[in-house]
Amino acid sequence: MRADERKRRILARARADGRVDVAEIAAELAVAQETVRRDLRLLDDHGLVRRTHGGALPVESAGYETGLKFRSVSMVPEKRRIAKAAADRLGDAETVFIDEGFTPQLVAEALPTSRPLTVITASLPTAAAMSEVPSASVLLLGGRVRGRTLATVDHWATRMLADMVIDLAYIGANGITREHGLTTPDPAVGAVKAQALTSARRRVFVGVHTKFGVSSFHRFASVSDLEAVVTDAALSAGEAHRYSLLGPKVVRA
Repeated sequence: MRADERKRRILARARADGRVDVAEIAAELAVAQETVRRDLRLLDDHGLVRRTHGGALPVESAGYETGLKFRSVSMVPEKRRIAKAAADRLGDAETVFIDEGFTPQLVAEALPTSRPLTVITASLPTAAAMSEVPSASVLLLGGRVRGRTLATVDHWATRMLADMVIDLAYIGANGITREHGLTTPDPAVGAVKAQALTSARRRVFVGVHTKFGVSSFHRFASVSDLEAVVTDAALSAGEAHRYSLLGPKVVRA
């Protein structure tokens, strides 16, 4: 098997399964594990995967994005801890934007129910979940629904957000780096996120540690735009400190 074909097979497996294991793919391709590690280093250098202990995770790009089904079963304990820590930062906010995605949905579900809140979201699952909370008034942004994430995009959504003044926005991203800020594969999604940040007085990023150091296709915000970054404890203290030097408080839940 030629090297380029082998790397395509490795990348396809990572994208199909959400990760790739060195030992498993080496056995499948009948090559040495060191060969796979070398291929993963090259794929990492090209921004297509992110290496982890014993394997790699696919990086989301303009041509590839994980769906809500995969996100809802991946690293769930970490995402729940992040959601709780992020909800604890609510303060006196009365109007809250909840971004699309599974982790932001968990943030919404972790918000207190003891006082009234107005929740604005582009996410159909989040709107459905929050509509069952008696103390929450839910505003669902209109627009084209993306089947992969069940969220609305395009000018209908951004126009609605442009007329709002929001106390606090909980924002997700497909990648976050100190150099390129917050990124997402789809510019239409990025436009909604950017307008939500513009309309919000306070901005909190929520995301697992595997998103750090990853750049996707479309940039929609800088790290310095954020009040806080909430992630899990697997992000090293040193890396957290480097992000905090750009302005936000970094919370490792």
